[in-house]
Amino acid sequence: MKKTLLLTAAAALLSLGATAQTETFDQYFTTKSLRVDFALSGDAKTQAAAIQQLREEPVWAGPRRNLIDRFEYGGYYINVYDKASNKLIYSRGFNTLFEEWRTTEQAKHEAQSWNNSASIPFPKSKVIVEITARDRSDMKFHTLMKTEVDPTSIFIDRGKLKDNRVVEIQKSGDPKEKVDLVFVAEGYTAAEEDKFIEDAKRFMEALFKTAPYDQRRDDFNVWAVAVDSEESGTDYSGKGIYKNTALNTGYYTFGVDRYLTTQDMKPIRDAVWNVPTDAIFLLINADTYGGGGMYNFYACGTAGHPKTPEVFTHEFGHSFAGLGDEYYSSEVAYSDFYNMNFEPWEPNITTLKDFSSKWEDMLEEGTPVPTPSTPENAEKLGVYEGGGYVAKGIYRPKQSCMMNDLKAFCPVCQRAILRMIDYYCDREY
Repeated sequence: MKKTLLLTAAAALLSLGATAQTETFDQYFTTKSLRVDFALSGDAKTQAAAIQQLREEPVWAGPRRNLIDRFEYGGYYINVYDKASNKLIYSRGFNTLFEEWRTTEQAKHEAQSWNNSASIPFPKSKVIVEITARDRSDMKFHTLMKTEVDPTSIFIDRGKLKDNRVVEIQKSGDPKEKVDLVFVAEGYTAAEEDKFIEDAKRFMEALFKTAPYDQRRDDFNVWAVAVDSEESGTDYSGKGIYKNTALNTGYYTFGVDRYLTTQDMKPIRDAVWNVPTDAIFLLINADTYGGGGMYNFYACGTAGHPKTPEVFTHEFGHSFAGLGDEYYSSEVAYSDFYNMNFEPWEPNITTLKDFSSKWEDMLEEGTPVPTPSTPENAEKLGVYEGGGYVAKGIYRPKQSCMMNDLKAFCPVCQRAILRMIDYYCDREY
């Protein structure tokens, strides 16, 4: 009897907490979105941010209770403060391709400016929007930009954009309580729309055959947005091949032939302006191996290569769950991407500077740290040297993982994925 009363009381407290958080959303926000387009500019040493455009868009599909992001993932945060009280009412971390560019040799010799975009729930009253960036010298976030936004301003664009063909290929429930995964077509012409829809369905099925997504399929809505390109394919700048496509993607990002991305976030956000969107995957109509993914930004990959389902799942691990690369011998364009004096923010790699914040709680008692990479430890969760693009000083949880050699996700990565699903579904995470 006593146990039943305690459980009932705990459930009541959780319900009250959820109600209070929902009331907080209703107090400060509408069910529309405010899209913040901004430029990041700078070089290897400095960067700055500036607003390019604000847009009111019709759908907010994100959490309504999990308004404050406690993950502390990513190289940037967008923070929203109520103007009247200066209270933090929304926050979200993310990465950008510009952040990666700043670690390249090119950034040591020249400055550039790139388009970026983030969406927040549309405010009811005046707010302060802040963009912060993580400084690799201390791993702390520092303010790049702060601006006041009046939701009644005539300078907020409220116009319609192009109505692309949108197909709901899986419906599991209300977008505010589900992860809304959106496939966006790139390099598909108008005549290839049906091919894109079938490709998107194929990739969706590949994801849901992979643990832990296979156990949480009902937590996802999946959409396909058929954005028409003038030409099929994508750019191969290293081979002198350029295609007129909707999202301006291309191989040879930072000179790496397999690194397939786009620098411009604006046409991507234009494509999904009227679609519930939590996670974006650009499905590119090409058959060469390649792809890329940035946390809470976008991921992309090609539709036609035999390894594309695994590449999709790997890149989606970056963009959706904030997972870091665990490989350490492949070509990359970055130099000194991680500061070895600090713990990296990604949940599946460690420098052992603060290992208790990572997967120490998941290790069997007596597991040596570091763990020898021996055949008898092939399936053992441990702390194996090599990861994050370097062979020494960074460690990964298993010898084999989707974030290393495109095999099954390790338990550490699976836990991170499940936490992110719970975040978007407005559960405790």
